Amino acid sequence: MNVLLIGSGGREHALAWKIKQSKQCDHLWVAPGNPGTATLAHNLPIAPADFAAVGQACRANKIDLVVVGPEGPLVQGIRDYFESDPTLQHIGLVGPGKVGAALEGSKDFSKQFMQRHGVPTAKAFTVTLTNLAEGLHYLATCALPIVLKADGLAAGKGVVICTTHAAAQAELRAMLEQKKFGEASAKVLIEEFLRGIELSVFVLTDGDGYVVLPEAKDYKRIGDGDTGPNTGGMGSVSPVPFATPAFLQKVEERVIKPTLAGLQKEGIPYRGFIFIGLMNVEGEPYVIEYNVRMGDPETQSVVSRIESDLLDLLSACARGQLKNKTIAISPAHALTVVMASGGYPGDFTKGHVIDVGRGPAHVFHAGTRKAGDQLVTDGGRVFGITAVAGSLAEARAQAYTTAGAIAWPGKYLRADIGMDLLHLVDDVRS
Repeated sequence: MNVLLIGSGGREHALAWKIKQSKQCDHLWVAPGNPGTATLAHNLPIAPADFAAVGQACRANKIDLVVVGPEGPLVQGIRDYFESDPTLQHIGLVGPGKVGAALEGSKDFSKQFMQRHGVPTAKAFTVTLTNLAEGLHYLATCALPIVLKADGLAAGKGVVICTTHAAAQAELRAMLEQKKFGEASAKVLIEEFLRGIELSVFVLTDGDGYVVLPEAKDYKRIGDGDTGPNTGGMGSVSPVPFATPAFLQKVEERVIKPTLAGLQKEGIPYRGFIFIGLMNVEGEPYVIEYNVRMGDPETQSVVSRIESDLLDLLSACARGQLKNKTIAISPAHALTVVMASGGYPGDFTKGHVIDVGRGPAHVFHAGTRKAGDQLVTDGGRVFGITAVAGSLAEARAQAYTTAGAIAWPGKYLRADIGMDLLHLVDDVRS
């Protein structure tokens, strides 16, 4: 099978690493890829949003399956483009069409979808410039803290938690009047704050059949102890100790099945991943958000625990043949530490030469590029260091040992990934 993977981050390096292990994989291309994917596949200098160039690459390389990594091309309609072109219609594609991708592309759409289909979620009120006065009045009635969410895609940074009503009013004005997140915040959700522990559950579905991938917990804040601004993600852990079989059963019955039934009821075809961001509130699951692709850096931890042939599952998804598929998952612990550029998620400098030493964990590239023979930084998040071990403590030790062997001026990483779960592992085992 000839496979084209779209994207250039740590998620795509991890997917390429796992896909390449399949005996069904004849040739693998990544567009545009990164220096990490270049060690596994043929990188193509094509922007993910350049659908014409992607289509031409598929024709030229006789691609059988396209796997879309990031949300952008999905929200912009890459599936719709392929399905409208007679020369591309035969190619399998993992990822929903434009309507299904609105589950991530519009927080307002996804919130209304959850409410229509009885998926447990926080209460919310949607505000635009036209009803800003009503939104400000509504804010005054809300209990603190208050969550404000940009409706559109904001690179994982469009969520703000306000601890005072004055701060919430100022933030709402900044998002709507000053376009703090650009067009993504032309519409803003004022959402009830849920108290609990976050985790993510990942589903691969063809709209009918589905398999549930390993769950994960990620760490969004830049600073230790979950302090500072939100980022795209500074680390992840899988499995999640508080995601007991009983809790995950509730997720399947109350979230996954109603979500898929809702898509079918509304006539929305869906072949791809559904990332379900959850809050565990005293043992009950509430959906924070849907994403229509795998997360980053959750993918690095999740795929490291999948023992099944991932390409076989992806191909079955694209063909609508997932119904009788099963997935084998390792009981081992996976932990990912993100190494970032100093200053991220604010301003940072690119082009620092990287000294990559050796360690026991796997190094997934996220924001790197080659400058001649040298590897240099090229993004806010530079590497995802992923270790798999029999215990969470050992996975932590291996990941941080490997991260310590990698250096460049101003490198930054959180020191506490997984620390909050160590005692929970012990509690679950006892």
